[in-house]
Order: sequence, then structure tokens, then C-alpha cells
Amino acid sequence: MNVEAVLTALLTAAILSSMPLMLAAVGESIGEQAGVLNLGVEGTMLVGGFVAFRVAMLQGNVPAGLLAGAVTGAAIGMAFGTLATVARADQVVLGLGLALAGVGMSGFLFREAFGSDQPLLDSGMSRPFASLGTTLPIVGPAIFGQRWFVYVAWLLVIGCHAALYRCRWGLKVRAAGASPFALAAAGESVTRTRIGAATVAGAFAGLGGASLALVELGFFAPGFTSGAGFLAIALAMLGRLHPLRVAGASLLFGVLTGLDTGLQISGVDVQPEFTRMAPFLGIVLALLVIGRRGRLPAALGVPYGSRPARRRPGR
Repeated sequence: MNVEAVLTALLTAAILSSMPLMLAAVGESIGEQAGVLNLGVEGTMLVGGFVAFRVAMLQGNVPAGLLAGAVTGAAIGMAFGTLATVARADQVVLGLGLALAGVGMSGFLFREAFGSDQPLLDSGMSRPFASLGTTLPIVGPAIFGQRWFVYVAWLLVIGCHAALYRCRWGLKVRAAGASPFALAAAGESVTRTRIGAATVAGAFAGLGGASLALVELGFFAPGFTSGAGFLAIALAMLGRLHPLRVAGASLLFGVLTGLDTGLQISGVDVQPEFTRMAPFLGIVLALLVIGRRGRLPAALGVPYGSRPARRRPGR
């Protein structure tokens, strides 16, 4: 057994499988930084994934499909942000409704478009840095042998980090979640800032669903995200809403996910149920440890104009 080849395959799969989660989780981090809690990431990923797959099949163009998924997610995010801020709808109820609606709508549209067929898509994506993979053992092929969109996804994450912590827009987004009254006192619109952040978050969720369908799997099926949207919310909190930390947490989840296949290839006799449970158990334990030290925005989920309820002493 070639141990180096097995490790390379596992790391390659971990980087690829973590990408859709990373995009959705980073987008959710931006929304939560602005005080918008969207539990409907799952529904956005499903609808964005279907639209991306449909456009890619019709146009024969994967980049067009990815763009369509991002635009679809942005439209859903804008609608969510408007209802949450202008209409002051309960964000938890609204998010759960979006998740359920996305599941039903994507399944209905898929059956209307393809019936009982299950079409497959050959992404045909190039691997622009594959020739550099020989420079390092194990790590080199895994990092440089990825499809081009994987690098685009990481560049988007780095761009989000720079926008949040190096730009004025990011300062407004963080103020909208931490101290919206101070932001309003500075002459900025809390409502517009939150809607904008929710739109960006939706675009990332839609792009996450699109990349899952077009880049990683090559097909779309009703419910194919298997709870990835809810997992993205957990990863965002695990990364303390910091884009680079969220990316690291997503990559760690990808590595843990690969344990199932890796142990089977290595011939280790372990029940697959335990190895499949390992990534989720790891996230729960990490949330229990890190969650005590993490701090969410003070106005997260609170409509602007309402102050967070304070508990009475002794309660």
C-alpha cells in the first residue's frame, strides 16, 4: 500500500469537500457580523445549486452556472435582509421557513426540469497549477492539483477578510451587529448596512451550493446538501465569525470527513457509523470548548430599534 498516495488523496478530497462549506460559512459570518442571523442557509444553497446546475446544463458553461448560483443567492439574501430589517420579521422563524421552502422549491423545480432523470455534468475544469504538485510530497499534489475554482474560493475568503477588517464597509458591518445605535449616531444607515451584508451572505451561500453541484459532485439531486447549510452556521460560530478562522474550521471538517474513506483504504476495521459521526462530534466538542470564549455580536438577531432584553439579577 502506498501510504503517500493515500494521504495525498485524502488531503485533496478534504480541500475540495471543504470548499462549499467554507463559502457558505464565510457568508454567514458576514451576515452575523452585521447582526443578521440567517438559519436558512440550507435552503439558499439548494436553490442556488439547482439554478447553477440548470444554467450550466443549458449553456454548457460552468462559470455561467456558478455566477447564476451566486446571483440567485444574493437575491434570496436581499429578500431575507429586507424582511428581517424593514418588516422586522423574527429572524429565527424566517430562516427556518427559508430552509424548508428551499428544500421544497428546489425539489419541485428539479422534478419539473428533469423528471425522474438524473443528469450528470462534466465540469471540464482545468487544474492550472498541477505541474507544481511535484515540488512537495503529499501536500504539493493536494494543494496544486485542485480545480481552478478552489483557488477562486480561497481568494474570495481572503477578500472578505480584507473587506471586513481593512475597509470602511467592514467597519460599518461590524458596528451594525455590535453597536447599531452608535452606527446610526455616526450618520450611517443600519438598515442598508444589514441588507447589504445579508445580500453578500446570500451570494456566498448560493455560490456554495453552486460549487457543490458543479465543482465537487457534478450533479444536482433534491436535498443533496444533506444539512450542509446548518453545518455552515456551526462552522461560522466555531470560527468566531472570522473569515480565515472559519476557513480553517471548514478545512478541518473536510479532513475529519475523509477519515471514513481513509480508514477503509488503510484496511482498519472500524464501524463506518463511528467514522461518519467523527466530524460532527468534533464540531460539537469544539463549540463546547471554544464557545465559552467566543463572543457573538450584541445585536445579533435583534431588529434595529429594539434593545436586547436584559435579565433581572438572580435570573
